Amino acid sequence: MERQFDFLMPSVNFFGPGVISKIGDRAKMLNMNKVLVVTGSHIRKIKNGPVDQTLASLEKAGVEYVVFDGAEENPKIRDIKKGKQIYLDNNCDSIITVGGGSAHDCGKGIGIILTNGDDITKLAGIETLDKPLPPLMAVNTTAGTGSELTRHAVITNEETHLKFVVVSWRNIPLVSFNDPMLMLGIPKATTAATGLDAYVQAVEPYVSVDHNDITDSQCEKAIKLIQQYLPEAVANGNNVEARTKMVEGEMLAGMAFNNANLGYVHAMAHQLGGQYDAPHGVCCALMLPVVEEWNIIACPDRFAELAKIMGYDISGLTTMEAAHKAIDGMRELAKAIGIPDSIKAIGAKPEDFELMAENALKDGNAFSNPRKGTKEDLVKLFQKAYDGIY
Repeated sequence: MERQFDFLMPSVNFFGPGVISKIGDRAKMLNMNKVLVVTGSHIRKIKNGPVDQTLASLEKAGVEYVVFDGAEENPKIRDIKKGKQIYLDNNCDSIITVGGGSAHDCGKGIGIILTNGDDITKLAGIETLDKPLPPLMAVNTTAGTGSELTRHAVITNEETHLKFVVVSWRNIPLVSFNDPMLMLGIPKATTAATGLDAYVQAVEPYVSVDHNDITDSQCEKAIKLIQQYLPEAVANGNNVEARTKMVEGEMLAGMAFNNANLGYVHAMAHQLGGQYDAPHGVCCALMLPVVEEWNIIACPDRFAELAKIMGYDISGLTTMEAAHKAIDGMRELAKAIGIPDSIKAIGAKPEDFELMAENALKDGNAFSNPRKGTKEDLVKLFQKAYDGIY
């Protein structure tokens, strides 16, 4: 008998050039009267950028707002506490996030501690939230994390340097907006890092123990789109077609991992990001070929299929030979868009590997990895990524 599974995503998702103009009317439909707009300081400064366009749409619809631009990269507990205070001080009743994964996760974190208790560290894990968040919408500005679609909120404890995830259906925004015109001109490094994050979020669910036919089809299309269009988006940030196709790939990957979950790549990348405050996408890209090569023996047929999806001719190859072609494809894409060759580049230190390995095994993304490892296994994987991925 086939196992049962659920499929989660926002109930409404606006996609395409210009959809940002719809946010004011949608806020009104959701009875948002005073919105906390959560974003980062860098994105708020962009003239007529995503924040300005969001605020203009809210003003046109007669929706009041206050802006909190304190969402740091890898949002910290201190950020969500500041945001919560601004929300309460201004009698807000709803939240709109504007940005990439950091802004979305920060907004989710604020919502979580507004309704589920002030200590978010006690809520780390899967389906720990008893109460709904305030009404939440997400305006996405990077083709990367998928957080505008998902139930994941990743927060960093700045005191312990531990990055943890709160996974709950209650975190899923009511409405998402993916307007590729907001992504034109994003710096190359950000495009590369966020794009590789989307790529990892298409690969990990494909080999996850929780994959199903629906998520498989999403992963397949996402991998093909990202492989083709990410190098083009990095090479020319104003290429509207490349940006649009990357948004399609990111959305498909986001829906896939929201339902089939991830694995050790994300579990280990969270430790690197928490320990060294490094960009999440770069951390994922650096761990991807190392972890997946180690995973091959758990499901070589899945990796052989991945190689076919990536465009390799695997006729005449054994299953294991074909599986290793998929790892070649991962390395090739990362190298082409300028991902560094070692976790040394983000400041990783071997003396931290044991603690990071221990915490990675507790991460909410670890449980769906196809191969089960020990702390010693993960230390070796960190070391391999330190020695060089190419």
